[in-house]
Formats: sequence, structure tokens, C-alpha cells
Amino acid sequence: MSICKQKYNHIFIIRKFACFMNFLIKILNLISKLPLKILYIFSDIMFFLNYYLVGYRKNVITKNLKNSFPEKSEKEITEIRKKFYRNFSDYLVETIKSFGISETESRVRMQHINQEVFHEAKQEGKNIILLAGHVFNWEWINALAKIIPQDHCHPVYRKVNSDFWENQMKNVRNKFGNEALEAKEVILNIVRSKNDGSSAYMFVADQTPHFAHITYGLEFLNQRTPVFTGYDRLATKMDLAFIYCEMKKVKRGFYQVNYHRIYPDGEKFVEHEVVKKFHKLLENTINKRPDNYLWSHRKWKYQDSIKNFDSDKKQD
Repeated sequence: MSICKQKYNHIFIIRKFACFMNFLIKILNLISKLPLKILYIFSDIMFFLNYYLVGYRKNVITKNLKNSFPEKSEKEITEIRKKFYRNFSDYLVETIKSFGISETESRVRMQHINQEVFHEAKQEGKNIILLAGHVFNWEWINALAKIIPQDHCHPVYRKVNSDFWENQMKNVRNKFGNEALEAKEVILNIVRSKNDGSSAYMFVADQTPHFAHITYGLEFLNQRTPVFTGYDRLATKMDLAFIYCEMKKVKRGFYQVNYHRIYPDGEKFVEHEVVKKFHKLLENTINKRPDNYLWSHRKWKYQDSIKNFDSDKKQD
């Protein structure tokens, strides 16, 4: 085959792939315009297939639940797992809905409680670090940008391998006036920005650190847990306002997020203090409704690689 023909075939494949991606985007956008009551029909189908036939990461989910709740019976674990699969299916269609959801509908479906903490931080002249966990549905906090007095709202995300999904999810997170930042660039952005109460940064802070970056761990849900500590370095070096996002599923398609200010025990945060306080708050949230947490992640796969494990259970 000639070089010219090889080049032509390569260009042809790229164009075909681009056409397919554009088609997929259009399909997603069309589906996202459907009412949630229709999308929940798809969720019910996915739940049935996933729970009764496919069993997506069933062993991982079961192991995580048993290790997190050793006091619960086999029947209780099974009930939580089943409810999780249903919530997870809802989460998937709600994520698709995020592509086309309006600001008005988003405000109706996600109630933001205790917004006073944002005004307090603004008056104090402190930028905000929002700390959320993988509690359903954390993706719908995005409309917060239109509610709070801060001028800049930055959802922090982890880059994914697929450029296609990277762009789509970034577009979703940039809705409602948000300015999404990739995790690798956010710390530098915070340090360089003026700390004047005009910016808020939203972290999903229970991420599992990369194997090579595990430096600290604590006891979380009865297990040795490696934790992400990037925001902890900010707490000890900068005078920022830290706020915990307590997620609650009210009913299908409706959520509440209650904002709690996290204060240091002394004049300022000491090393790992804000990390401990966040995980204690998150643990309390999970214990209230364990089926609303993302149990399918292999969160504890590197627990034996923790270099600095904090055995102090007093994290209040």
C-alpha cells in the first residue's frame, strides 16, 4: 500500500470517528431533553438488568459494605446493596439529564440549605473550599454558582482518558456560570488568586489518591483508608473558609445539600485537621443513608500502601 493511500485511509477513519462522536453528542443532548419521569423508566430497566443479570462490580460493592458495616447482618447488607443499585441507576440517567437540565429545574430538584455560610465567608474576605463526597447526587451541586455571592465558582474535576467524555463532562460542569478546573491545576490557581472572598472551589474530596501519591491515611468506615490531602496543605498555609456539603436524597429526583462551615480547633488548621473533620462528617452522612454512597469504587485497594496512618479515631 502506498504512503498516500495509507494517509488517505487514516484521514478517512478519523473523519468517520469524528462523525460518530458528533452523532453521539446529538443523541445525548436529545435524551437529556426528555423529562426525568421518562428517563427513570430507563433507570428501572438498567436496575433490573444490572442487579439481577449483570451484577456490575457486585463483589467489590459487597466487600466494601461488609468491611464498612461489620455489625450489619447479611440481610441488611443485601438490602443496602439492592438500594444502592437502584440509586446508582438513577444517578446515571440524572447525569445524562445534566446535559440538558435548565437552571430553573436544577434549583427545584436541588435545595441548597444554610447559604448564610457563603455570605459569612464573603464578609470575612476568605475564598471558599467546598468539600463534598461521592454521595448521590453530587453532580447536581453545579447550580450553586447562580445562588452564592461569590463571583467565581470552580468545580474541580479529574481528567479522564477519553477526550470525548472529558469535553462533555467539562461542558456540563461549566454550566450555570461555573469555571471548571482540572485537579492538577487547581492548587496553583488557588495560591495565585487573590484571597478576597470572591471565589469558591468545589472538591469531591473523598477521591482515592494515585498509588504513587499516597502519603497519609486514616480510619474511615472501619477501614484503613488512603486519602487525598491536597486541600489540607491549603488549610495550613492559607486563611480560607472550608465548607462541608452534606448531601441528602429527599425522594427520587429531589435532593438537599446542607452546607456546614468547618472550623479549626485552634486559631488555624494544623496538618491533617481539616481532612479528619471532613471524613468524620462524611462518615456521619453515609451512616444515615448508606445506600446513597458510591460503593462501586475500589476505594480501599491501596490501603496496605499507606505510609503515614493516623490511628487516632478522634476526628471531631
